[in-house]
Amino acid sequence: MRSLGLVLALSLASPAFADVPCGGNFSSFVNQMKQSALQQGHSKSAVDQFFAAARQDPAVIKADRAQGVFQKNFIDFSRALISQNRMQNGAANATKYKTVFDRIERDYGVSRGVLLAFWALETDFGQVQGNFNTLNALMTLSHDCRRPELFQPQVFAALTLFEHGDFDPATTQGAWAGEIGMVQMLPKDILENGVDGDGDGHVRLKTSAPDALMSGAKMLRHLGWRANEPWLQEIVLPANLDWSKTGLNHKMTVSQWAKLGVQPRSGSLGNGNLQASVLLPMGRNGPAFLAYPNFEVYFEWNKSFVYVTTAAYFATRLEGAPVYSAGNPDVGLSGAQMQQLQQKLTKMGYDVGGIDGILGEKTREAVQSVQEKLGLPADAWPTAALLSRL
Repeated sequence: MRSLGLVLALSLASPAFADVPCGGNFSSFVNQMKQSALQQGHSKSAVDQFFAAARQDPAVIKADRAQGVFQKNFIDFSRALISQNRMQNGAANATKYKTVFDRIERDYGVSRGVLLAFWALETDFGQVQGNFNTLNALMTLSHDCRRPELFQPQVFAALTLFEHGDFDPATTQGAWAGEIGMVQMLPKDILENGVDGDGDGHVRLKTSAPDALMSGAKMLRHLGWRANEPWLQEIVLPANLDWSKTGLNHKMTVSQWAKLGVQPRSGSLGNGNLQASVLLPMGRNGPAFLAYPNFEVYFEWNKSFVYVTTAAYFATRLEGAPVYSAGNPDVGLSGAQMQQLQQKLTKMGYDVGGIDGILGEKTREAVQSVQEKLGLPADAWPTAALLSRL
């Protein structure tokens, strides 16, 4: 899964950071990276040791080009990811690391369910952290000309971690895009947000759950998490709701939604002054949620709508929320049909974020706009009937 750190780095990257020309002979590229490291003030001894074993990894490029695992709808995707085993392990880890979570909630205001869900979905609580050599992954992606401005700074950050004794270029492994540890963070983000949660003097995200969880919490606060506020809540909607008001691009206060008949499926709604959106992952006949400001922070961690919604919902389940009511949603589109729809919407002048067959937020907004123009229930859920109308 694309991690917290990778998406943050994507949002912060700029071409100015890629000071070494990409492409060409890889050995020459390594030498240029070494010269850049020396110019940045790293010692020759450290630079020589760090880059000595750097190799190009074709499997990294293959993984980078093969993204696109989010074509499943929310119900299928969430049911596949939120297993009974993960629920049980989540409960066990909540108990095992209670003092860590207590500290996180006190210091960062991030609820334990949020971090437990990240931990589960990213690495199955540390069991599956990736087997790509991290230096080779970062060097391969730095050499590749698709996004060198993102990955070259991560190489130099890893070099700094190496100098601190927290990175071994020969043995450190992680995800294909260079993320490390139980909550999958890139080297630069470890430098900026890493926390020594267990007090051993090092930030070890691969082997120390306290380090990983505390670092993940600090990262979320850095991304804009609002302390001690909700993020997502299942709701029950009135049949006569104006569906054009739904979606993440439409916000009202919780009190305003309540006046329109929005009710919590369990518990009570959040503070009436909070801004919130009604989220319908599969249209007006499927599951329904109220998305609070903290829900937007999830998109700084992962850009996939279905993955973000699943992670946020999973966090509520880990804190006692019931299984959502699936309802009876209209049949959605296949990947090929979604691409046809995106092509039609693009020709109509809408920005759908790319013809990728994935129902992301931009495609949803375009669908809702078209539905409204056609006099259809504007719930942003595309169907074969809508595709036919277009």
